[in-house]
Amino acid sequence: MGRLIVIEGLDGAGKRTLADKLTAAFAEQGATVGTRAFPRYGLSVTADLVQDGLHGRLGGLGDSVYGMAVLYALDRQGARDDLLSDLASFDVVLLDRFVASNAAYGAARLHESADGAFVSWVKSVEIDRFGLPVPHAQLLLRVSAELAAERATHRENVDSRVRDNWESDTPLQVRVGQVYDELATKSWLSPWHVVDGSTDLDVLSLTGTLLA
Repeated sequence: MGRLIVIEGLDGAGKRTLADKLTAAFAEQGATVGTRAFPRYGLSVTADLVQDGLHGRLGGLGDSVYGMAVLYALDRQGARDDLLSDLASFDVVLLDRFVASNAAYGAARLHESADGAFVSWVKSVEIDRFGLPVPHAQLLLRVSAELAAERATHRENVDSRVRDNWESDTPLQVRVGQVYDELATKSWLSPWHVVDGSTDLDVLSLTGTLLA
């Protein structure tokens, strides 16, 4: 059974870039690696509804914290069998976002902490009810909300991808970062490793830590 490792962080933190570097580094150490990203835009109807909600195209449902959280959770539940298959096939399964992102963003939207009712509810739905696998390790790529916004704006200009309502809300991103820090401190679901996303990372050393 492979190790499920999750990269979490703000929009624009550099998760996709880090995932690519970690994939290459794991392979260099002889590990087979499977990768996935959530939400599964273009692959899942539920994920596409999430995207509509983030851009204000779902009416009141997009404003509902719990409504959006259910859509995110259903997208992952739809990938459960694929995740379990990946874990049976690869040494490492590396995910760009997972259950903790739902917990962090929803709690931040509700102005709750990681000890609040929403985070507990996310676990009860995604882990307990939907039976999603628990990560072996979670990696928080920590950057300031200001730097994340700069990177998201650059990505918007380069990829012609319009930022969604949450990405454009800097106060929300600040609160999300605070909840992520709290989740990491309390080792929510599994051990967390916090790294500075504003500097170049020693990726080979990081892979050794994640495989230990």
